[in-house]
Amino acid sequence: MTLTLPASLVGPARLTAAFLVSASAILLFAIHVRPVAYVPLVLGIALGLWADRALGRDLALIGVGMGIISTISLQADLSDAGMLRFTLALGGSVLVPWALSRFVLKQDTIQFPVATGKRWSPGQWIYLALVVVIGYFLLPFYFLGSGAYLNWPDLDGTQDIWRLFIGVNAVGIWDELFFICVVFALLCKHFPMWQANVLQSMIFVSFLWELGYREWGPLLTVPFALVQGWIFAKFKSLSYVVAVHLLFDAVVFAVLVHGHHPELFDIFVTAP
Repeated sequence: MTLTLPASLVGPARLTAAFLVSASAILLFAIHVRPVAYVPLVLGIALGLWADRALGRDLALIGVGMGIISTISLQADLSDAGMLRFTLALGGSVLVPWALSRFVLKQDTIQFPVATGKRWSPGQWIYLALVVVIGYFLLPFYFLGSGAYLNWPDLDGTQDIWRLFIGVNAVGIWDELFFICVVFALLCKHFPMWQANVLQSMIFVSFLWELGYREWGPLLTVPFALVQGWIFAKFKSLSYVVAVHLLFDAVVFAVLVHGHHPELFDIFVTAP
């Protein structure tokens, strides 16, 4: 005999399933209580499959990506081994769900819209400029004032600075590939945009916390994750959300270098 949910409980069960999967990221990446963190992840997928098989399959894709990420420490590491670990784990967390979705489930939800054929509007260009201005005035207060820049490795010479530049940009691009094009896109199939956005932001911000955006970092990363989701939903352009992210990360890079080497990028008039 197959147990089925009453119709009145299907909606709450679906949302609860997605919440469990997203909330497990807090335990996986922010609080870092493994293997306990896998319990709500698995329960969420199971509940999703019970309430709505299509939702359960998509939550499983998200769970696979999160599981792959959780195989490594996300503490910033500029060594050869560290950068290789990041490349393999983060790359796999995007490619494996995409391949499973495309070739096993035969769906095309996960897409990476770069050449959309639409020109960016004046408002979009203005926002890109605002991102730089906001980052210039806000990020020094965060990283230098809170000491959060110390969550990143010491930069011992020019080679480490170049490695940091590559790492910051590579992870910034990956953020949009996974959290927006995979997680957010899959959740938007099943929930209103605002709910899907809140759910993806829980995973996004938890990842960034372990990466190094601690102290009062979530006051920055939560709005950033939500705005990035909204922008993607509105413009359907990976190119644009990546441009926004990389401009913001350019300021992040400069502030991190300045924090470790105050004589470099000494351009921040608001730095403590």
